Amino acid sequence: MSFIKSRKKIVSTAILSTLSAVANADNNATQLPTIDVKAEQTQGLKVDSSANTKYVAPLLDTPKSVSIISKQLIEDTQVTTLADALRTVPGITLGAGEGGNPNGDRPFIRGYNSEGSMYVDGVRSGASQNREMFAVEQVEVTKGSSSALGGGGNASGNINLVSKLAKAGDSIEGTIAQGTDDYRRIVLDGNKDFGNGIAARVVAMGHENNKAGQDNGAEYKRAGIAPSISIGLGTPTRATLSYYYLKTDDEPDSGVPYNNPRNYTAGTGEPINVKQGIYYGWKDRDFQKQENQIGTLKLEHDLTENLTISNIATYNKSKNDYIWTQPDDSQGNFLNPTTGQLGGDGVWRRVNSRTTDGDTFSDQLSLRGKFNTSILKHSFNTGVEYSKVDKDAGTYLVTDSLKPKQQIDKDGKPVVDKDGKPVMNNPIGGAVGVAGGACSSNPYYGLGKGAASHYWCTDALNPNANDPFLGTITKNARVSNTTTETTGIYFFDNIEINPQLLVDLGVRWDKFETELTTYKSGANLLPTPTVVNSDSDFWSYNAGITFKPTENSAVYASYATSATPVGVDSGESSESSPSLAIKDLDPEKARTIEVGTKWDLLNNKLNATAAIFRTEKTNTRVAVDANTTMNAGESKVDGVELGLNGNITDAWAMSFGYTYLDSELVKAAYNAKANEGLPLPNVPKNSATLWTTYQVLPQVTVGSGATYMDKVFGAKTSTSEKWVPSYVRYDAMARYNVNKNVDLQLNVNNLSDKRYFTKAYGSHYATEAEGRSAVLSVNFKY
Repeated sequence: MSFIKSRKKIVSTAILSTLSAVANADNNATQLPTIDVKAEQTQGLKVDSSANTKYVAPLLDTPKSVSIISKQLIEDTQVTTLADALRTVPGITLGAGEGGNPNGDRPFIRGYNSEGSMYVDGVRSGASQNREMFAVEQVEVTKGSSSALGGGGNASGNINLVSKLAKAGDSIEGTIAQGTDDYRRIVLDGNKDFGNGIAARVVAMGHENNKAGQDNGAEYKRAGIAPSISIGLGTPTRATLSYYYLKTDDEPDSGVPYNNPRNYTAGTGEPINVKQGIYYGWKDRDFQKQENQIGTLKLEHDLTENLTISNIATYNKSKNDYIWTQPDDSQGNFLNPTTGQLGGDGVWRRVNSRTTDGDTFSDQLSLRGKFNTSILKHSFNTGVEYSKVDKDAGTYLVTDSLKPKQQIDKDGKPVVDKDGKPVMNNPIGGAVGVAGGACSSNPYYGLGKGAASHYWCTDALNPNANDPFLGTITKNARVSNTTTETTGIYFFDNIEINPQLLVDLGVRWDKFETELTTYKSGANLLPTPTVVNSDSDFWSYNAGITFKPTENSAVYASYATSATPVGVDSGESSESSPSLAIKDLDPEKARTIEVGTKWDLLNNKLNATAAIFRTEKTNTRVAVDANTTMNAGESKVDGVELGLNGNITDAWAMSFGYTYLDSELVKAAYNAKANEGLPLPNVPKNSATLWTTYQVLPQVTVGSGATYMDKVFGAKTSTSEKWVPSYVRYDAMARYNVNKNVDLQLNVNNLSDKRYFTKAYGSHYATEAEGRSAVLSVNFKY
């Protein structure tokens, strides 16, 4: 609580300062000459244009699937994290980090990992983190291969967060909310227009809650502030300086282990059938602390009415530290071998830990505008981009005085090695007995639950989160360093041949250079640090043709590529780090072919979309024999997507989406050929989302939503599979306008208290969703 209280004080001070500035600004400022600016258009669930200037045409005329999570949808659903917001977009699943680590957001778009394809205001944000929504205006999800838009890593799409920045006009708005599970949140947003094209804005947030439906389990605390100032609004030369700060202090959720029969090292099936809201974490040991800072300077100048030059320079500093309990299913302790029933044994509290410090500098110089060549009309954007990432990574050393026990075989005899020496159970997550696990309740098979194992083993049915931690924790920082430099050059052009026929072209060249330096082996410094370099350069393309039967409709076909070089995530997340085995390999490649249509209906109030597509990934890095890795793997995803966003009537609004995905592993590693033809992990065949609101009275609006997700595999092979079952989740909302400035809003999430899982990791565990919760908010806008 000390963290959130101290941060609330900071946030409160910043908010009061903002409100004071708005209320007590020099009256003479109102007497200065002013520039007429159009009033900000009220936005609903339908969004017509992307905030990303690389989209040189309106979304209706862009031959690509782009889903927008609008400001209105964010407000209606009261989502607070990016992971929650992405729940409103079908075709997206969430995954755990490599090794099951809870690094941060890891969304899969149309079946492929997009963790390294996250952007803030069009600038890549590679830091692995749990992203907040307090300073986000809208979220834009581009679907399909898109390296031409942002460089390496976009196998099947990217996600762009649009920030709340200083703007014309005075406003104060915010939300004060309280709910079940100790939910408390305050967000205040003040914007002051000083005249003469100068405006300042501050958005501040304090938040805390427990995981809904989980007694004495995961806890989330965070605070943030995002000030910005703009100069030259409404003039040919504009500058915006902004800063973003978010700090979190969480007790992370440890997930639910898969069902693992005793004597098997690879579990199969769904998570074990235990009570909803179970928590296997160790509160005396576990934590996750993140800190993210982004400073941005954006300069723009209109050279002519149709030509604008822009430069965006960004510095990002990030930290991500955690020790986290992974409920280890590899011990095989959940089913009684005689009765086949769950129970009787414990769960091993395996340590997953990480400490990361990263610094990223990026600069984007672009020129955009319009010109004509003969009868052709061009809308274009061209530019040069550079970035440098410098990241230190390490772990925590967790030790214990617990003594190992000799392993026992299935006949109850002590196990010895070839030299006759005892083979021991490692009490800190190492080898386990062949006839049971380190947490077996049988004293001959394992360490035993509770005090006998120094609480490293907890009961599978009734884990105790408050067990004392008797070991020691030492930070093992800077085990390795990853430095990555990228340079990119791009050109986009939307060509109007005539009002009914448009051609969209894009090309990009990237040079990618990364270096991994390893300083330690475990906690020990190496005599000489090892250095591995991996360099590559590659081209990316997109092309599309759009036919417009009417002014408010479009039928299109498009082709786009992507490339994923070795080390694209700079050692931060889940893509392969440079190593001697793969350092010289070419980037993995992907391509998306899509045919679709978009229609603005009902006097342009409602947008309907439909698309069919195929994404093929080739050049995937796989082992071709025991000693050789090559670009030899292949996979594909075929799909259909439908969407409906906007107003059906003035009172009735709707956001609906449906996605069908059919995935296949086409070519696998030499020792996994039997898996060829199987579906890919993290790809539901069917998924759908619906959110709809209706204004039943001038003062009263009600809303409801549903989310459907088909069965999702965490892993699937020819001999075993791990998966989470399909589910339907329902939500509801009611809003009462007290007056034109203040409203009360009640959101009830997971209305039926459905037990379901949001992440299916490839081994060990799946993440259970939150149970039913209710939040009452006071929203105000002046």
